[in-house]
Formats: sequence, structure tokens, C-alpha cells
Amino acid sequence: MASGGSKKAIYAALAGNSLIAVTKFAAGAYSGSSAMFSEAVHSLVDTGNQFLLLYGLKRAQKPADREHPFGYGMEEYFWAFVVAILIFGLGAGISFYEGVKRVMEPHALGDPLVNYIVLSLAILFEGGSWWVAFREFRKGKGKRGWMAEIRHSKDPTKFTVLFEDSAAMLGLIVAMIGIALAQYLNMPALDGAAAIVIGVILAATAALLAYECKGLLIGEAASPAVIASIRKAASALEGVDAVNEVLTMHLGPEDILVNLSLDFTNGQSAEQVETTVSGLEQAIKAKHPQVKRIFIEAQSTEAHRLAAREQQSAAGETR
Repeated sequence: MASGGSKKAIYAALAGNSLIAVTKFAAGAYSGSSAMFSEAVHSLVDTGNQFLLLYGLKRAQKPADREHPFGYGMEEYFWAFVVAILIFGLGAGISFYEGVKRVMEPHALGDPLVNYIVLSLAILFEGGSWWVAFREFRKGKGKRGWMAEIRHSKDPTKFTVLFEDSAAMLGLIVAMIGIALAQYLNMPALDGAAAIVIGVILAATAALLAYECKGLLIGEAASPAVIASIRKAASALEGVDAVNEVLTMHLGPEDILVNLSLDFTNGQSAEQVETTVSGLEQAIKAKHPQVKRIFIEAQSTEAHRLAAREQQSAAGETR
């Protein structure tokens, strides 16, 4: 389930985009600016995206059932991926179309003053939304770099809203420059060129979002620090000779599945093994609350190595 900070960033973006989308469309229709129209479409798409992210958060909170025994946490990843597709298909696609059309068939713009006023207000609103998203994203960054934090983050709502708002700010600046140059140089085609650049910005944003969401959708492991901590906790237990394997997967931003293969000391009774397993589960969940499910199998180190070799051999034969 996403944190309150994630929802805060989404609501801020929703308010900012909905306030200016209609205004941009009106200004674009009045002045005939393709760049302004592209920005209007961008704001409309972003507004719809915020609703999709909120819908994904709501769906992810559904409890597990017979058809989905591990819950619905990955719905959050799916809807973030849909957002990336919409940004590319609608936002970038329409911007490209409008830009190319205006470059091929340029015509003088109407009074650009309305565009300047609307774009200035949009920068103000988008700037406020961007600052909220930036602040929420920065809270969990620590000493990691920005791209490293994006790769590390398992909450797609945080970086999706930040990416959207960053693309919006860049698009507004490009639209402002394009309209100003088209007016100053009396070259209406530059307005279309600005719309094309906005399309490039949106396409790049969508590609980066899709790439990050793809990794989460197909199953990303927990962070190396969490895996190392789990391995250390298992190794320290009396009655465990070796930790053969630690497999983890995020089923949601705060939902980790853990599978452990342990080599227990020979001669232990079933009751002793059960006590060790119960103690390990409690210790792991106490230290890492995001770990919701733990599966532990008893397997000798030699048997585990043999099974791993057979699996690698079978995989090689199927290639």
C-alpha cells in the first residue's frame, strides 16, 4: 500500500493539472497555438493519469482471496505502467501530430498575450505540484543518487508523479520559448517545432516510466540490504548449518515475499525445526515489517547444489 506521502503528491498533481487544463485549451483555441494545444492535451492526460494512480492504489489495498492468494499489491505497478502508455500514446502522439501539422502548414498566431498569461500561471501551479512530489521523493532518498533512488524505489506513484511534473515544467518552458520565437521572428513554424519538442519530452518520460514499471511488474527482488539482513538472521540461528538461498520478490511497495532454503543441523527433531522456523519468521518480520509472507524449505546444501545444476542444465537445453 502506498504511503500517505504518495497520495499527497498525487492529489497535488491532480489539483494543479485540473486547474489549468481547461484554461490551456481555451487559450490554444483563441490563439491557434499548436504548442499551447499540446500543453493542454498534456495537462488533460496527466489529470486522467492521477485518477488512474489513485484507482491503482485503491485496488492494491484489496485483501487476498482465492483467485489472488498473494493479494492485489501489483495492481499499483500495472496502473503505473498504463500511465506510461497513455503519456506516450496520447500526450506524445498528439503533440507530434500537432507539431508536424503546424510546421507543414504554418499560419500566423492570434494575440499571444493570453498564451503568456496562461503559461505563466501554469508554471506557477505545476511548480507547486512539482515541489510537493520532489519533497516526498527526497524523503526516502538518503545518500543515494537520484537515478539510483529511482531504481531502488518500489513505490511507482512517487517517481511517476515526479516524472510527470518534471516533464510538465519542461514542456511549459518549451511552449513559452516556442511561442515567443514564433512571434518575435514572425515564423509560425517555430510554434509547431515547440510542439514536436514537447512530444519528444513526453515520449522520453513515458519510455523511462515504462522501463521502471516493467521491472516491478515482472518481479523485482528486495534491496540488497534487506536480503543481507535476512541471510544474516537465518545464519545466526542455532540449528541452521547453512543458508542455501534467499529469494525475494516485491508484490507491492510494502509487500515482500521471501523464500528461504536452509540446511538444518542433522539430528534435530521435527519440533525443534518448527521452533527454529517460527523464531526466524518472527525475527524477520519484526525487523522488516514489509515482509508479509515467508516460506522456508529444509534442504541439505549438497541437495540444493544438485538441484541448481539440474535447473541450469534444463534451462540450457531449452534455449
